[in-house]
Order: sequence, then C-alpha cells, then structure tokens
Amino acid sequence: MKYGVIGTGWITESFVRSADTVPGMELVAVCSRSEESGQAFAARVGRPLTCYMTPEAMAESAIDGVYIASPNVLHYGQSRLFLEHGKHVLCEKPAVTGADQMRALLALAKSKGLVYMEALMMLYLPQRRTIQELIETIGPVRLCHVSFAQYSSKYPAYLRGETPNIFNPKLATGGLMDLGVYCVYPILDWFGRPERIQAAASFLRTGADHSGGAVFTYPDKIVTMEYSKTAQGYAGTELIGEKGTIRIDSISQYTGIHLHQAEDQLVFGEADRTDRMAGEARAFYERVTGQSTQPEEEKELMLLVAETMEEIRRQAGIEFPENEA
Repeated sequence: MKYGVIGTGWITESFVRSADTVPGMELVAVCSRSEESGQAFAARVGRPLTCYMTPEAMAESAIDGVYIASPNVLHYGQSRLFLEHGKHVLCEKPAVTGADQMRALLALAKSKGLVYMEALMMLYLPQRRTIQELIETIGPVRLCHVSFAQYSSKYPAYLRGETPNIFNPKLATGGLMDLGVYCVYPILDWFGRPERIQAAASFLRTGADHSGGAVFTYPDKIVTMEYSKTAQGYAGTELIGEKGTIRIDSISQYTGIHLHQAEDQLVFGEADRTDRMAGEARAFYERVTGQSTQPEEEKELMLLVAETMEEIRRQAGIEFPENEA
C-alpha cells in the first residue's frame, strides 16, 4: 500500500514512525506548502518522497491512501477531495466540524467502496477492549469523571500577544476540538448516547475556548468531562462502579490503567508513542488491503461523536466563523 501524508508537523512524523512498523505500508509522497518544507520532512523521516504543493495534485497521483494532518478547518474538504479521487482516507481528529460533514463523508466512502477513518489512538488500542472488560467487573457504573487538562506549549506565545493556530477559531481549533474530543469518544464508546447533555466553556481573547466541560445524563449514572489547554491536570479519569473503580491516568493514550477493588491493581502501564499510533496505522492498512473491514459500530460511533461535539459547541457557544457553512 502506497500512501501520502498532508502536513509536516510532529504528529505526521510520529504517525510515519508508527506506520513503518506495519509491513506493507510505504510512504511515497508528502503534501506541503513549499518544496523546502516537504524535502525537510523527507529528510527527517529518512527517505525520498515526491513533494506536492497542493492536495489536488496529490489526489491525482497513484497513491492508494492518505493520512491527513492539516489544520482542522481543512479536514472535511481534503477528505472529500481524496475520496472523490478514489483514495482511502485516514484523517486526524477531529475529522469534521459538524455531523452533516461526517454523514456526507461516510456516505461517499461507502458509495465508492473506500475506507474513511478518524485517527484517534484509543479506537485502535488493545487497551480499549481491556477497559470494556474491566467495566463488566466493577458492576453497574454509577459515576464517571473524564479529564484531560494539559498546559499547551503554545500558550506562552498567546500570552505574548500572538495567535497560535491552536487558539485561532478560524482554523476550527480550541480546547474542545483538540483535547475535549478525547473525553467525548470514550464516554460514548462506554455508555452510548446520553439522555441529556449540559455544556459550558471559557474563552480567550481570540474567541477560542481554552477550557470547558459537560455533564452527560444517563438513566442510571452521571458522567462528567472537563478539558483545558491552559492548565495542567493530574486527576485523570475514574469510572466508579458498585463493585470497584477503574482509574485511567491518560485518557488519550489509555495508559496507567488501575483497577481498585480489594486493592489497587495496575492493569496496564506505559507504552511509547510508536506503539500507541501503530494501531490506527495497522487498522488502516488491513482495511485498505482487504484483510479486515471497518466495523459498522465504529462508523456509528464516529457519527455519534460528531453529533455530540456539535451539540457541546452549540451549548457552550464555541463558534468557527470561517467554517460554519
């Protein structure tokens, strides 16, 4: 399988390192805004690459699939472009900014017999099944709190008066899109659609949300989530059941998983980033090459997350001025 990448940042480089562990995946192209940055990326990943200046040029090439890691505001248009050109797509989270976009892309991929995936580590890690099995052992879950608060490396630049991309709502970014999605996905994966959602957020001068949270109400439990890009949190995530508690140190990477019953049992510790991202690369490769198929449940979860993110944005007043259409 020959694939290309859009974007030359650290996340793309990390993905390539992970994909290199999957036999059969061959990186052959990069799309960048300049030949210089494309060639610099090729040097960093240690191989010659065909450099394209536009997604349109890459979409017309002979690649089989693409990994998209461009700014959020470009995800939908670029995903549609490559699907229309018969290319399989693995798009970084959040893949879309609205549920209608997700519905359109899933329908387009289905009509063309193509793979369309959202690159979110937790969906493709073996620890996902581990947590689901642990949930069965702690009895009915009555309370759950999911937290992801991480002080952004770009926040000092903001404090100096700059507007980093991650704090620019014109690029469909901000705390919810960058970190909050890591909370929404597991909540819906574990418990399904809630009866009610209540959400709120706090904002920077740029109009981007820096912190926020939501309450998910279910018939038998209350689930809360919180996120922040301007403060560092350490509490982690807890699923509190009648027969025990599951604690997860990192909700985005599913590491530091503890089961508290009679005693504290470490179920899963740490893993390096290559191992964490290899799951999504392997799933993409196996689906593209016909070794496996994308579960319908995954597509349903992708859509449910898109719908939920849209509702949280609506309630919290998170707006993307250049991307509302």
